[in-house]
Formats: sequence, structure tokens, C-alpha cells
Amino acid sequence: MAPYMNPKISSADGLALGAVQIMIGLFHVLMWYLLLVLYMGQTKGVFGAYEPITYKAACSLWGVFFILSGISIIKVARDPNQRTITHALILSIICMVASVVALCLTISELSHFRSLSYRNYGQAKVGREISRVLMFSYPLEFSIALVYLILIYMGSSPSNEGSLTHTEDAESTF
Repeated sequence: MAPYMNPKISSADGLALGAVQIMIGLFHVLMWYLLLVLYMGQTKGVFGAYEPITYKAACSLWGVFFILSGISIIKVARDPNQRTITHALILSIICMVASVVALCLTISELSHFRSLSYRNYGQAKVGREISRVLMFSYPLEFSIALVYLILIYMGSSPSNEGSLTHTEDAESTF
């Protein structure tokens, strides 16, 4: 175990967090592709096409950051060193910021709905339902990145190292 990692955290925890983060990222990228296909199929009607702010900003495509962060977490779980841990921490912070911004944009999108032509109403309704599903996955991504940051911080705090030696001394007396 490297000196940068908390010995109470197993590498399986890091592998699980990384795998879940990769799965959430793939889900977001696939949902972006579905929205791309959905909105490109709109016909120009009387009231125009439905192009929400999250689609224009490609919020679902930000899942690439989640995938990269998951990969770096898995790298840290397999071979922890200072460079990979720093890289994983930076990507986790980027994921947290991206998920908060995407959640705010999704909430603002869902709170405003302008009228559409009857031709595009069905596609807009499906797109809004996809945005609702994604709205519930952003807090999940935020919490996974936060848990990882907390676990790394617990492992790197100097107060943790002192308490560990006392535990080992107490265990050796048995």
C-alpha cells in the first residue's frame, strides 16, 4: 500500500467507485446521442424547433469527464502514486462542478417550456423526460465524486497516520 492511500480503504472500493462512475458517464453519453437523434429529426413547424439549453451546451456529453475520472480512479486503485492521485482528484473536482452546472441548467430548462408546433411536441416531450432522468443522475455523480474526494482526504491527512500506529500497537499486544 502506498503512503498516499488510506490503509482502511481497499482497492476494491476504488475499483467499484471508478466502475460506477464510468457506467454513469457512458449512460450520459448515450443519452446525449439519443437527444441528438431525437432533436435532429424535428421538422420546422410554425413555432420552430425545440432546442433546450442543455442540448445546446451538450450537458449530457460532459459524461466524458465522468468516464475519464472513473478511469483515473481505477488507475489509482491499481497503482497509487502522487501523480495519479492528483490527476484523479482534479478530475473528480471537475466532475463535481460539471454535475452541479448541468443540474442547474436542467432545472432551468424544465422550468421554462415555450410552445411548439404540433409536429415537434412529441419529440420535445420525450426530450424533457430524458432531461428529467438525467436530472436525477447528476446528484448521483456528484455524490460519487465527493465520496472519492473524502476517502482520499482521509487517507492523506497526517492525523490519520498517528491514530493508525496506536491501533497497530494495541492489536500487537493480543
